[in-house]
Amino acid sequence: MDLNYSADELAFRDEVRAFLKENLSPTLSEKVRLGKRLSKTDHEEWHATLNTRGWLAINWPVEHGGTGWNAVYRHIFEEELCLADAPRTVPFGLSMLAPVLMKFGSKAQQDHFLPRILDGTDWWCQGYSEPRAGSDLASLKTRAVRDGDHYVVNGQKTWTTLGQHADWIFCLVRTDAEVKAQEGISFLLIDMKTPGVTVRPITLIDGGQEVNEVFFEDVRVPVANLVGEENKGWTYAKYLLTHERTNIAGVGFSTAGLAHLKEICTKQMSGGKPLLENPYFAGRIAQIEIDLMAMATTNLRMIAKAAAGQAPGAESSMLKIKGTEIRQAINDLTRRAVGRYAMPFVSEGLDSGANAQGVGPDYASSVSPGYFNNRKLSIFGGSNEIQRNIISKAILGL
Repeated sequence: MDLNYSADELAFRDEVRAFLKENLSPTLSEKVRLGKRLSKTDHEEWHATLNTRGWLAINWPVEHGGTGWNAVYRHIFEEELCLADAPRTVPFGLSMLAPVLMKFGSKAQQDHFLPRILDGTDWWCQGYSEPRAGSDLASLKTRAVRDGDHYVVNGQKTWTTLGQHADWIFCLVRTDAEVKAQEGISFLLIDMKTPGVTVRPITLIDGGQEVNEVFFEDVRVPVANLVGEENKGWTYAKYLLTHERTNIAGVGFSTAGLAHLKEICTKQMSGGKPLLENPYFAGRIAQIEIDLMAMATTNLRMIAKAAAGQAPGAESSMLKIKGTEIRQAINDLTRRAVGRYAMPFVSEGLDSGANAQGVGPDYASSVSPGYFNNRKLSIFGGSNEIQRNIISKAILGL
């Protein structure tokens, strides 16, 4: 198997780099590099920049306004965005809901919602997890009861990322409590402005409020907002998760994070020399780099399989585990590299337009918040424990 890029792929990579150099604001890139919190406006402006170029919906078919790129082109694009410190595109509408609508949604739903996702009219969030339904998602309790041409929804969702910005939420709701848990779930599209919807922020250990609780109290949702068939939502949810786990290895994020770590280690001193020259510390960096190179090769093998029309198997679970472990190892070593400056972080200093200043050099201000925030990596998208169960069943037959 040839894991080297072809001449066309290398030319495309050069085209992406030229686009980023011309269109990615240095100010925005600096905010990403230093781990500052991005505003809704930051996300919207980058969304519009990519959409204008036609490079926003990289996993959509051309007939719906997407790029039609193959797996290799998507990988190159995502990696170059990470290396350039570009903002991550908000995935909920683009990469998660849209594929479900294309596969299971009605023509009316596709015609209405897909263009609005592309042009930024609608900002989406995901309503899956509940206080007692996380990894065991099928035990969700949010109810939707049919009342004429509406469903009446009651319940609660939690860990709703960027829900404070959202116009709409796609939700898993229980529409039949008398059958097996997975068989009584439906997939609803809910307007966040509907009476009875309440969003409350959750303050995280890093001081940020990127996630929320969402409460539904007698929320009336048109039956027309049901995706597919009633009680078939678990099938659609599993399909969505295959797209949520696209690029789950996060090779680009780890590559950029490792480069940032090395840069910090040229500035932080140990025994009168740059920390990068400390044999013990350099050895730890080298081990991470070896692990990252091995994972990147495995990731390319999966991409090659996808380009050949083969569906990924348990390899995606392996990549999810290893990818999150590597990113967390980079976070941990970066925190150690900045030493005492990692302790007194000022959360407010990470907000856009804040006057608060961090302690120590600018690159140190987001190290501890990033370390704390990224403990989530081994939990979301299916916890690493769940991924190990998948591997044990699919490969070992346990």
